[in-house]
Amino acid sequence: MATKAQKTKEQPAPVRIDLGCGNNKREGFTGVDLIKTDAVDIVFDLDRPKWTFAKDNSVDEIHCSHFIEHTADLIAFMGECHRILKPGGQMVVIAPYYTSIRCWQDPTHKRAISEHTFLYFNRQWREMNGLTHYPIDTDFDFNFNYFLDPAWAARSDEAKAFAIKHYWNVVSDIQVALTKR
Repeated sequence: MATKAQKTKEQPAPVRIDLGCGNNKREGFTGVDLIKTDAVDIVFDLDRPKWTFAKDNSVDEIHCSHFIEHTADLIAFMGECHRILKPGGQMVVIAPYYTSIRCWQDPTHKRAISEHTFLYFNRQWREMNGLTHYPIDTDFDFNFNYFLDPAWAARSDEAKAFAIKHYWNVVSDIQVALTKR
């Protein structure tokens, strides 16, 4: 018979939420959206100032695909994501890239998104650039990758880098992986 000291606690299942999931909730995630669909588990307005569906430092992983370009206040949205994520928690964001027609064709989009958008959510970068007066309290590390138009996918790295910087509609979407510090 095992003693109390020999028994190990079961690890709780990670808390994973899919923000603005619509009909496309990720497997194993709790779906949060404003409008009830079969995929939505929690009906909630993500533009509200305080999210009541999650406590501070309680979420392991956030997925957010094609939503942040719709939010009314990106600073408040990112602040709430930072608040509910556990330290070391991961957030993946996918959005239309600012040089893609996909960014501009939808009249419900409120902003364009690039990799530079996420610099503002890193405390060290804000400090280095004299932007500590901004009303941003988040501290995320991040990396990103691009979803390229198929016509560019097979080109050389040099050609792709030039095209990404100088041409429109080379990148359709950006995927950003953020880690709460």
